[in-house]
Amino acid sequence: MPELPEVETVRRDLERDIAGLRIKAVEVTDLRSIRRHGKKAPFVKALDGAKVTHVNRRGKYLVVSLDTGSVLVIHLGMSGQLRRNAAKDAMEQHTRVVITFTQKGQLRFIDPRKFGEMFVVEADAVDAEVPELAHLGFDPVEQAISWTRFGQALVNRSVKLKPLLMDQKFIAGIGNIYADEILYGAGLRFDRLSDSLSTQEIRRLYRALVETLHDAIKYRGSTLSDGQYVDLQGKPGEYQEHHQVYDREGQACRRCRSVIVRVKANSRSTFYCEQCQV
Repeated sequence: MPELPEVETVRRDLERDIAGLRIKAVEVTDLRSIRRHGKKAPFVKALDGAKVTHVNRRGKYLVVSLDTGSVLVIHLGMSGQLRRNAAKDAMEQHTRVVITFTQKGQLRFIDPRKFGEMFVVEADAVDAEVPELAHLGFDPVEQAISWTRFGQALVNRSVKLKPLLMDQKFIAGIGNIYADEILYGAGLRFDRLSDSLSTQEIRRLYRALVETLHDAIKYRGSTLSDGQYVDLQGKPGEYQEHHQVYDREGQACRRCRSVIVRVKANSRSTFYCEQCQV
C-alpha cells in the first residue's frame, strides 16, 4: 500500500498538474471504486463542471478541493494509481474512473485489486463523513512538533514501537516499509516498548522519523518488485534503492555488515539488523 512518501509525491504532482483545471466529464467503469456513493450519478454530478482549486493530503488520503465547496477524497488502497493521460491515449487495464478536464487531458484512476476508492463530500463535513480522517494522529511532514512532545506521547504508552509507528491515530501515514526504515535509522528494535526509551533514544527516533520520510519524498517514494506504485507519469520511485533494511533479508547491513533478518510480527514481515538495533 502506498504510504506517506508515495501519496505526498502524487499530491505534489497533482497540485502542479491539475490545480486550476475545470472538469468536463467523468466516466466510471466500476462502482466499487465509488462505493460510498452507491451509484454513478451522484458522483458524476458532484464533479461535473467543478474547478480544482488545490490538492491536500491527510495521512494516506488525497483531498482535492473544488470551487463548489466540496472535496474529492482519494484513497489508493493496495494497488491504486493516478495517471495523467491525453484523451487519445490507449486506456490502461483496470482503469476504474476517468476525469476529463476542459483542457490538458485526463486524470485516470487505475486499481487492479479494487481496494482504493474515490468519493465526494462537502468540505466542512469531511471529518463527520469520514471517521478514519477525523482521528488521524500528527503528520510528521506537515506538522512539526518538538521531540519532547513526541517523547511524552511515547512514554504515555507501553506498546511495541513498530505497531505504534503504524497506528494512524498516533502518526498519520506510516506503514510497514517506513516503520522498518525509521526504526533502523534510530537503532531500535521493532519490539522495544515505547516507555522503555531513554531521552537519547527518543531524540534518535524522532530524527529518524522526520529524516526518513523527507528522504523518501526526495526520491519520489518506493516502488517494490510488484511495480504497483508509480507517479502521475507512470514512473517508479527510487527510494527502494536506498532502503537500509526493508526487503533486504540475507543482505549485509550497510552499517555493521551483519546480515539483515526477517521475522513475522503481527502477520507482517519485519526487517531489521540484530546487531545495530537494540
